[in-house]
Amino acid sequence: MAAKYGVDNPVPPRKTSLDGVCDALDQAACGTNIPGFKERRDEEDTLLATIYSSLPYPENQLVSLAHSLIVRGVIGETELEERLSTIRARLEA
Repeated sequence: MAAKYGVDNPVPPRKTSLDGVCDALDQAACGTNIPGFKERRDEEDTLLATIYSSLPYPENQLVSLAHSLIVRGVIGETELEERLSTIRARLEA
């Protein structure tokens, strides 16, 4: 797909950032609500196979991670919406 559209970097920046967030979470020991690597991946696999099976990759991974963090209370829906609005405004500027 990268060659078809003339993209030099086949890994989109959002995927690189998502991988970095997942790596940071995997190493985090800052709270009991933060899932470990195996727990996060198992939960992600379940969500990808059920609720988010119709979303494309890597968006489905991102939504699954957000779902897990919201359910665990690591980030609230309002805070996530505010951060997304800030990012959207920056991208559209």
